[in-house]
Amino acid sequence: MVNILKDLEFRGLLNQMTDEEGLTKLLGEESVSLYCGFDPTGDSLHIGHLLPVLMLKRFQLAGHKPIALVGGATGMIGDPSGKKAERTLNTADTVKFYSQRIHEQLIPFLNFDGENAAKVVNNYDWTAELDVITFLRDVGKNFGLNYMLAKDTVASRLEAGISFTEFSYMILQSYDFLKLYQDHNCKLQIGGSDQWGNITSGLELIRKTEENSKAFGLTVPLVTKADGTKFGKTEGGAVWLDPEKTTPYEFYQFWINTDDRDVVKYLKCFTFLSHEEINELEKQFLEAPEQRAAQKALAAEVTKLVHGEKALEQAIKITEALFSGSVKELTADEIKQGFKDVPSFQLEEGEMGLVDLLVASKISPSKRQAREDVQNGAVYVNGDRIQDVAKVLTKEDAIEEQFIIIRRGKKKYFLITL
Repeated sequence: MVNILKDLEFRGLLNQMTDEEGLTKLLGEESVSLYCGFDPTGDSLHIGHLLPVLMLKRFQLAGHKPIALVGGATGMIGDPSGKKAERTLNTADTVKFYSQRIHEQLIPFLNFDGENAAKVVNNYDWTAELDVITFLRDVGKNFGLNYMLAKDTVASRLEAGISFTEFSYMILQSYDFLKLYQDHNCKLQIGGSDQWGNITSGLELIRKTEENSKAFGLTVPLVTKADGTKFGKTEGGAVWLDPEKTTPYEFYQFWINTDDRDVVKYLKCFTFLSHEEINELEKQFLEAPEQRAAQKALAAEVTKLVHGEKALEQAIKITEALFSGSVKELTADEIKQGFKDVPSFQLEEGEMGLVDLLVASKISPSKRQAREDVQNGAVYVNGDRIQDVAKVLTKEDAIEEQFIIIRRGKKKYFLITL
């Protein structure tokens, strides 16, 4: 079997492990079932979730059996980990909808056929029927109050306050690990570094409940950015895996704009490139950082992984068109992606003079300025310089009869929709 722990060590993906020697031995001897949980707190996963998803994939490629757990039950409660205040609780219908969406997003990353086929499970299936007396007697009885209060996830919230609801989250997640251990022979839980307390609590429950148990926990480090800002956030907010919320072009742009100080680390964390390929890219990057070979490889690999080859080709095409100014080569769909956040103006009439359009869409502040801009060659329509102040734009000028792209100067783009 592939030595998965050696690979994770090279990639900087090992944070904490329980019984490293025992886990190394187990992973070398058998195909191990392991799980990672994803609570449905929104209708899409974002790139903060990408690392644990790819961890499941790495283990599967190394011959192990991944279980992706959707927290239909724990998502109703709210994980206090990493939060300074109580979460707002979503309705049951909302959590159910989010759970289905997360389930659908997890499927493309894993292989559900063969000897080490993946599974997606929902903890609502075994928690919904659990009555409160059974839960308190059979599960809660195993948790000492002092033990729970000492965990970082709880201790960090004591001053600000924590409800019994969120306080009980640790017990519910521990119960998940026990159920998966019993029903799926799941011996390893993985998660982010903020999940260490929850993971070790699950191991403690298994130890107290199951004789001669053999289970382990492993966490990955928190992904950070060299400039101190939070990874996965942009000016527009979170970077989502859902292409409707973050287009493949925007997704590609996020990765290609990676800081030089972070790019090699991200190549190791987020791609399946071999150690040799990564070392070669690092060498190229150190010799000629201005060529951005590492960033291009990172953006291509992660975009292809999440959105597929066709979406990657589109993202590259849009990027090159915007850089060169040859936007008329783009399709309407590509324009929607590439010009999602540029100022736009809806042309209600079937046609309009260019000068009037520049003023109406606030591209130019006045007719006099608009005429000057056109005459001076500062205005481009669909990539072509227009210097005729009498030019009238009609439906025939629109790309696929939907969009006209106006550029003023070198970089200022405006989208006219018909």
